[in-house]
Amino acid sequence: MALALAEHPELAVHVVHDERSAAFVALGLGLGGMPAVLLSTSGTAAANFHPAVVEAGLSDVPMLVVTADRPPELRDVGAAQTIDQSHLFGRSVRWFFDPGVADARLAHTWRSLARRAFDVAAIGPVHLNLPFRDPLVGRSGPLPPGRPPQSTVALAANGSAGMPLDARRGVILAGGRSAVGAAAIGKLAERTRWPVLADPTSPARQLDDAITAFDALLRHQPFVDAHHPELIVRIGRPAASKVLAQWVADCAAEGAVLVQVGGPGVIDPDHHVAAYVGPGALADGHVSGAPDADWQDGWTSANQRAEAAIDEVLGQLTTLTEPGVARTVAQNLPPDAQLVVASSMPVRDLEWFGGRPARAHANRGANGIDGVVSTALGVALRGQPTIAVVGDIAFVHDGGALTALQARRADLRIVVTDNDGGGIFSFLPQAGELAESRFEQLFGTPHGTDVVALARAHHLDAATVTRPAELADRLALPGPTVTRIVTDRWDNVSLHKDLNAAVATALTAG
Repeated sequence: MALALAEHPELAVHVVHDERSAAFVALGLGLGGMPAVLLSTSGTAAANFHPAVVEAGLSDVPMLVVTADRPPELRDVGAAQTIDQSHLFGRSVRWFFDPGVADARLAHTWRSLARRAFDVAAIGPVHLNLPFRDPLVGRSGPLPPGRPPQSTVALAANGSAGMPLDARRGVILAGGRSAVGAAAIGKLAERTRWPVLADPTSPARQLDDAITAFDALLRHQPFVDAHHPELIVRIGRPAASKVLAQWVADCAAEGAVLVQVGGPGVIDPDHHVAAYVGPGALADGHVSGAPDADWQDGWTSANQRAEAAIDEVLGQLTTLTEPGVARTVAQNLPPDAQLVVASSMPVRDLEWFGGRPARAHANRGANGIDGVVSTALGVALRGQPTIAVVGDIAFVHDGGALTALQARRADLRIVVTDNDGGGIFSFLPQAGELAESRFEQLFGTPHGTDVVALARAHHLDAATVTRPAELADRLALPGPTVTRIVTDRWDNVSLHKDLNAAVATALTAG
């Protein structure tokens, strides 16, 4: 199978030494809309694909997993490199199939099998388990004649009759992995005069009037008291902000109607969704009554004051901070570059303090930091310059992505905020309730790894920078590169408090 793929004139083959990393590379490639074929030998090699398959399944990312297996007579008899691979990935895949050992008498079924696997893989991961007998080295022969292509499987856009938007005060929550584009969201906002609270993983973040500082706004109780919506339209996945999630839950409990547009999958963690509609309903939705222009203007004005306050605080700092990294990256992203952020503090800092960057990607299906560098590598292998912003633990955890990176044709520019541990836990209750030594042992988890030395061990261009201008210069360099920024976890908590206090002061003064 490997020879058949490698000798195909229209397929690019990427050899990744670590199977877990390879699966996340396939995930990153699949973000472009075309499933990558992920091939491994049998045994635990296939099991290492599981985290990325879970993420692809939760995020509707195209992926075609092909695992080699032992023939039936060598299963359950103690043969080497043999595990039970039937339904190995459980419900995380859209389809599992084991066609048995290849038999030339059944060659007429191969094209239909491939077509079905490819079609289903277009909307999520598919697992084909292929057993082989000796000899294991051979040459691929000619395929049977093809047939006219069948219509591909697609997600239905139900609710095409349109949904009534019978509320003067509503909000639009634009999240990631949605089939709804920025133009459609912008038209909905124009018709309703409702604010768009846009996550950085949504294309709506680029709309001129998108509300980008919503986390800071919703931490200010007077603003919350004056801005209670009647209807909430959530498109795609929820944002990372816990403050936003709690505000939505509170509004729903107090009578606001929550409508979920599209998936992926069922999205109702607080059990407040009143109705599910497909993306088609969004385009045809009709507004009842005259929009309340003051409602949208109030959000937009507050957002402008909040962004100005964030600019002022960060502008006074001469050295880089974690919020400063998010803002610097957002403001200096090359126009043709993709942005991938880890699903811990980097995605939150980009969401809260990143302003209006180009659309970012984060593995928010399972919300893990697992494989984020490999995911970014997969994105870069599609031929686009790619910026990855990760924490030190995410970087070290995915060190396998660095193997042979220098030899790949991948413009990957990795930015590592290094606070020697799990910075997100410093914001959680255990940070104040445990003795420092116990907190560091179980939650801070310092590791002491020299990030720059690790990168240089793989012959990568790696450096530590301290100032925004230095980071901007590094972002402009073609990759692969690794740029490290040293931060302090406790100083970071204090800075977040200062930024939110500055926004509150600006809102009060306004």
